[in-house]
Amino acid sequence: MATTEYRAYMQSPVGIVIIEANDSFITSVRLTQDCRGQQNTPPLPPHLQQCIEQINEYFAGKRQDFNLPVEQHGTEFQTKVWDKLREIPYGTTISYLELAKRLGNAKLTRAVGGANGKNKLWIIVPCHRVIGSDGSLTGYAGGVHCKQQLLEHEQNTLVNG
Repeated sequence: MATTEYRAYMQSPVGIVIIEANDSFITSVRLTQDCRGQQNTPPLPPHLQQCIEQINEYFAGKRQDFNLPVEQHGTEFQTKVWDKLREIPYGTTISYLELAKRLGNAKLTRAVGGANGKNKLWIIVPCHRVIGSDGSLTGYAGGVHCKQQLLEHEQNTLVNG
């Protein structure tokens, strides 16, 4: 039986978001520069509608964790990295080195960075919370300015409640 693919577009404070899903899971959430001529694929399944709602709640400062059925395919190592990313608390950051240590091997820093870059579930799997050991905002698919905006948003939400 063929799986139906769905796509939705939404505006966020950091840009236009494309959310892709199949019949059961959210499979991709990413920023895009241009969605002219693109439309949401009706009817949107409930989990895709929930994703839109939860991203809006995140940006409204009302949500810190996502509760969505997600699926992304990768190597065993990438999957371990993505699982660890979900353990980083809202409003906090860790270094790539620290993430590698949490995975059991400090020498895996570059591999951790590579796995971060393959994450297709922007914000839901919070790769923006990983920074350089010196505190620098290194590498981010949405651009370093976007990473900074997301981190500032989370900090402001924690401070201002």
